Amino acid sequence: MTEGLTGMRLEDIGAIGNCQISALVHRDGSVVWCCLPRFDSEPVFGALLDEKEGGRFQVSPAGGEAGAQRYLPNTNVLETLFETPEGKFRVLDFAPRFLLHDRSFRPTQLVRILDPLAGAPRIRVTCKPLLGWSRKAPRRLQGSNHLDFEGYPSPLRLTTDIAPTYLEGQPFPLTRRQHLVLTWGPPVEEALVPLCERFLEETVRYWTTWVKQCNIPYAYQNEVIRSALALKLHCFEDTGAIIAASTTSIPEAPGSGRTWDYRYCWLRDSFYAISAFRFLGQFEERERFIHYLLNIAASSPALDLQPLYRVDGSRDVAERILPEWPGFGGEGPVRVGNAAAGHRQNDIFGELVMALSPVFLDDRFREEQCRETLELLERLAHKAIASAGTPDAGIWEYRREWKPQTFSSLMSWAASSRMATVAERHAPERSEGFRVAASGIQKEILSRAWNAEVGSFVSEYGGKDLDASLLQMASLRFLPREDPRLVSTVEAVRKELGREGWLLRYRADDGLGETKVPFVLCTFWLVEALAALGRTAEAREILGRALAARSPLGLLSEDYDPAASRMWGNFPQAYSHVGLIRAAFASSPRWEDIL
Repeated sequence: MTEGLTGMRLEDIGAIGNCQISALVHRDGSVVWCCLPRFDSEPVFGALLDEKEGGRFQVSPAGGEAGAQRYLPNTNVLETLFETPEGKFRVLDFAPRFLLHDRSFRPTQLVRILDPLAGAPRIRVTCKPLLGWSRKAPRRLQGSNHLDFEGYPSPLRLTTDIAPTYLEGQPFPLTRRQHLVLTWGPPVEEALVPLCERFLEETVRYWTTWVKQCNIPYAYQNEVIRSALALKLHCFEDTGAIIAASTTSIPEAPGSGRTWDYRYCWLRDSFYAISAFRFLGQFEERERFIHYLLNIAASSPALDLQPLYRVDGSRDVAERILPEWPGFGGEGPVRVGNAAAGHRQNDIFGELVMALSPVFLDDRFREEQCRETLELLERLAHKAIASAGTPDAGIWEYRREWKPQTFSSLMSWAASSRMATVAERHAPERSEGFRVAASGIQKEILSRAWNAEVGSFVSEYGGKDLDASLLQMASLRFLPREDPRLVSTVEAVRKELGREGWLLRYRADDGLGETKVPFVLCTFWLVEALAALGRTAEAREILGRALAARSPLGLLSEDYDPAASRMWGNFPQAYSHVGLIRAAFASSPRWEDIL
């Protein structure tokens, strides 16, 4: 896709990052989305939401040919391969990440290496950043081997061994390996070429080593590895926050108006991400998130928690619309901030208990088994118990009248049940109280959420509608897997919400009309539920269909339209990759049954 061409598709985009920043790179060689200096900052490149005026950093053939993308094996280093009448070349894109002096080195930098492979292909290079949401162009100052862009809170510089004359889009032949480094803050002061080559080598080594340290299932290995690498890019290592996605305002479906800003840390989503990292045998992310949560809790003694926070732990995520931005594919509105921060979502207390409780059940983490964290865990459990059966916006963040949500109460039950197990080891005198609370909440769910006429548990107490979160009754072991109420609920959800082998979140009006496009995570929940019921053959069939819908790079968005074979929603979506990882582990044969 050459500059100005419309019709961008998520399937044509790759993601890079280093757990400090991230960027999206289109197969036309353009960086189309990048916020600096962190995920929830204003965009420096925003062509994703305004293809004509949004700013981009493009390396492309002079003829405008699109390339083919792949990741270097087991890394987050992206290769875009171009073939032109004059020859062949590739662009290697990455954000440096590796260990330096026994510390994580993740500078606010994007590195682009241009590598000729055959002939002398003619290429164009343009770097047109913008001053955030204003869409104004920064002042450009040209040096002997760099461009400075003025108007930002910190210096933004493009350093290169390409002649500055050729940085305005003028074609030139690529006859040798050349380098571009975009820096926010301190500029490159070392010799450019050895620096870039060393950063590439060290970054490849870091990612391949990290993958080797991951647990993976016997089946679906490549799929899990790619999802693990994608999920890792959502971690803001500086504070421990885990974002939902690196983008804002990609619509859930064409014409839906459902365009949300996901560049923040949802406490719920973080639990699910941490659970996936636990399956992978990676625990650093949970340890960092605990520190993030402790910081948030310290500023809210009553645990009056928002569902989401900025990556630095601050609460200001007020939602506003930017009418001057056309949006992804012209599908606005473009939103900054998220009004869900003002919701009551009672399930988050249970999810946080689920996120923290493994620390106190795994003796590998004795240092984390401190009084401060245990006290926070107990306080969260009591908040979960107190919120059971009370009205809230729920997991789906309904923008309508709040009612008691079954899933929220389910997580209250899970919190009290898991807390009872933790208390057995660390506070035996309080264990029975949590077990009694869990039993009481379970009885309430069985009484108020079961609808005999529907033959299923339902989304809201006393209601009749279904939603996909009910599937988690199976994976959470709310009832024995042979219980007919559990079995019939899985079947009812599958029948009611199924769309061409995929699942909607729900069908009821949520205040914004009915949802029309399947939510990727829900299909993976169905896989997990069927596996938990012992129906692994069915689970694998559904999982195979879902895996076939990934992008050519193995990435997933939030939503998927099976009729059009097209991804929608913010991208890449942490939820979706979490779902894939958990579903793969649930469905795969065990290693011990193979070896």
